[in-house]
Amino acid sequence: MKTRKFLSVAILALVFGATSFAQKTKMVGGAEMFPTKNIVENAVNSKDHTTLVAAVKAADLVETLQGKGPFTVFAPTNAAFDKLPKGTVETLLKPENKKMLQSILTYHVVAGKMSAMDIMNAIKKGNGKATLKTVSGGTLTAWMKGKKLYITDEKGGMSMVTIGDVNQSNGVIHVVDTVLLPKA
Repeated sequence: MKTRKFLSVAILALVFGATSFAQKTKMVGGAEMFPTKNIVENAVNSKDHTTLVAAVKAADLVETLQGKGPFTVFAPTNAAFDKLPKGTVETLLKPENKKMLQSILTYHVVAGKMSAMDIMNAIKKGNGKATLKTVSGGTLTAWMKGKKLYITDEKGGMSMVTIGDVNQSNGVIHVVDTVLLPKA
């Protein structure tokens, strides 16, 4: 009887532990990112991603990023957008620049769900570099320096992943510190 009780408690502990692990959240921009919510539902709560959210809305990409996916998103912070030349964000948010904004934002998205480990494995297989095809049709190059994961855009700009593996119901977000830019 005691063994049976012990086993019941052990099984409950394992089930509860596995459930807790599966639902693990990460903090981004002062807000919990829930793996049960989609990319947009989580991003709107991050105080570090208000510019990105405004851009996604202006580009009419909300519905897409709420879709089934899965997507891998390299999500630039507000500070990343601040690195762009003065007036760039304001110009991109204008209705007449919607196509260009869509091109830039979809350049930050890769079809499928790629964890940081998946990207690192691809880098290893590629002898130090991995080429990632973006939804916009461009390419990003992933590489590592020490234990840090970097992404280089087609113009040679580099961005470091500052928070990786922020799981979403429709993919994964990797927070980056620089906006990635496709070839013109």
